[in-house]
Amino acid sequence: MNMTTTISKKEYTHQLVANSISEAVGNVPFIKLNRVHTLCQSNDFYIKMDSCNPTGSIKDKNAAFLIDQAEKKGLLKPGGTIIESSSGNFGMSLASIGASKGYQIIIVIDAKTPPPVIKMLNAYGAKLEEVPLCLADSAGSMQKARMAHAKKLADKIPNSFYPCQHLNPDNPLAHYYYTAFEIANAFPNLPDAIVIGISTAGQLSGVARYFRRHSPRTKIIAVDVAGSGIFGRPRHPYKMTGLGLSFVPPAFNSSDIDYAYNVTDNMAFSMCHQMGKKEGLLLGASTGAIISAGLAYIMQQNVKREKIVLINPDRADRYLDTVYNPDWLAHSKISLYNDRQLDTHIKQLDPVYASRIHGEGLIDAIS
Repeated sequence: MNMTTTISKKEYTHQLVANSISEAVGNVPFIKLNRVHTLCQSNDFYIKMDSCNPTGSIKDKNAAFLIDQAEKKGLLKPGGTIIESSSGNFGMSLASIGASKGYQIIIVIDAKTPPPVIKMLNAYGAKLEEVPLCLADSAGSMQKARMAHAKKLADKIPNSFYPCQHLNPDNPLAHYYYTAFEIANAFPNLPDAIVIGISTAGQLSGVARYFRRHSPRTKIIAVDVAGSGIFGRPRHPYKMTGLGLSFVPPAFNSSDIDYAYNVTDNMAFSMCHQMGKKEGLLLGASTGAIISAGLAYIMQQNVKREKIVLINPDRADRYLDTVYNPDWLAHSKISLYNDRQLDTHIKQLDPVYASRIHGEGLIDAIS
């Protein structure tokens, strides 16, 4: 993989008029947080609103980039079929961009796929194939079963393309060339830290590699859901979608990160509700985890003021039946924390990995 190619700032301009949906991705706003926590008064937290991409998620960049690359390489031809395993955002991004280009779309889903996502996929004209729950692994994950089914379909259907976001080595490139560049353009004095959710590790790998090259002092903070297997911690079932994997994705490299946090469903979902009530932002489930980890990181630093960028992957519309639904929360036995309880849990959120703490090296290694 060659990540030395650069895009000049002159070339990367804000397009107010796009000739296609693929051209409309990126260049989203950054919003300063002011009221969600008292730390917002002594530090500068900026949330990067990738929920403002056309389908409402950061995955539009991956979809546009991987489809473009597949077309250039001859892997995807007119009238072809795009097949992917996805329980949410990437499937919708492929369905949207694929529809705009005239491709057939097949998305492999499972029982954890939120109902609004299914409705949106249907509205984009995608064909859905659901993997049965009996194929879940011991921790309840359906990811490997979904991926196996997508691969089987791709092998069977002529003129098909399976991007396989979890294993595709080109996946981080969209974020190296675009997400990282957007941050650098917005902040000429580059941020002190960037907080990134991890699942396929595409965002993490692409952004980290850019800033390792251009701003080594910028800390990279990776966030996962408690119960996921990426950081080598014990696995257990979780309700989060958008974060978490049952395996370590090939794009993940511990040298890309300075700190790593595992955030529980309760903490993440509670932060989502606080963001709505205090900042007027209704955002996706993983954003609650990302903000919680960013606050925990600042609490653990001995600094006067830091500039932190929090990457918001998606918006709340796909979680209205789950994270923002009191009946679903009660059925899932998830109790939301009040302000005081949430603050206490954030203070107690220790990193599962830290590469730089007062020069002492690792506090724990990621296997």
